[in-house]
Amino acid sequence: MSQKISHSGVIESILGDSIKVRIVQTSACAACKVANHCNAAESKVKVVDVFGCDTTKYTTGEAVTVWASKDVANKALLLGFGLPFLLLLGVLVAVLYLTENEGVAALTALGSLLPYYFLLWLRRDSIQRGISFHIEE
Repeated sequence: MSQKISHSGVIESILGDSIKVRIVQTSACAACKVANHCNAAESKVKVVDVFGCDTTKYTTGEAVTVWASKDVANKALLLGFGLPFLLLLGVLVAVLYLTENEGVAALTALGSLLPYYFLLWLRRDSIQRGISFHIEE
């Protein structure tokens, strides 16, 4: 089993030592013959940044394949969904236990996500270095 997650894309822009690559992320059923007539088939256009590569080898509009390791994908999922879910659940249970008021517990739990995501935003540069895409040579 491959330890890489890869997507084909097109270089959108090159700035300094970073490259912006536009990828089309499709669902598994997007290749189906009746996908045009089905609401389940969807595709999304995303732009990913590739840092620290030799930008002189690439040109805008060139087709490339970007990849990230599964460890990087798991780390991104943990930071974006796993830890916030655990924080939400923990605060909800703790405040519900202390106040016995479901409304206050729910609002406090939702409010606890604001400082979490603000902290992620403050650390975005260091997170970006740890969670990165690469271009296949």
